[in-house]
Amino acid sequence: MRTFCVWVLFVATLSVLLSCKEDRKIDVLGGIDLENTPTMKTENVYTLISDSGITQYRIKSPIWYVYDEVDTPVWRFPKGLFLEKFDKNFKVISSVACDSAIYFKRDQLWRLDGHVEMHNDQKDVFLTQQLFWDQKMRKVYSDSFIHIERSDRIIEGLGFTSNDKLTVYNIHRPTGIFPVDNDKMGNNGTQGGGNESMPQNQAPSMNVPEPAMNR
Repeated sequence: MRTFCVWVLFVATLSVLLSCKEDRKIDVLGGIDLENTPTMKTENVYTLISDSGITQYRIKSPIWYVYDEVDTPVWRFPKGLFLEKFDKNFKVISSVACDSAIYFKRDQLWRLDGHVEMHNDQKDVFLTQQLFWDQKMRKVYSDSFIHIERSDRIIEGLGFTSNDKLTVYNIHRPTGIFPVDNDKMGNNGTQGGGNESMPQNQAPSMNVPEPAMNR
């Protein structure tokens, strides 16, 4: 009888210990906020990114967060991003710098915020406050104010769309076109090759809709 009682007491004690251990595991897992906990953090980023086995981009950033264990997987660059796009000969055909950036992996969509500055291979400069770059559609677009500096003129307006090389673009609501005095600016007079398209009267609405995103 004594042996039986000792055995029952042992089993009961073991059950309590295992139960407490399991409870501690559940508490630890339940305390992790997956939406705000990155699966990877990298500082002083300088790396090449391939697409379909071909190196197409180079990115630089002070810090890079990867969130894979969330409903909408994203990369975040909260302290700024500099990105260059290459052609098949590894020549830089466009570049962009911004104050912060988010990359939506499933949609292959970039959202660039803050002071956004873009350059194409014809040395045209594009300045705006927010920009979307759809890699699937090979399009760049914005609803924000846009300032474009070419060698022969400065163009300003609200909203624009462009190919991802920044060579063919459309200004939705142009607000001003200003000629550039090349002699005063010391320019050699060579015109940029960007092909802009601007409506004469009221501009049409943006033909590239902003996708729905979970933030």
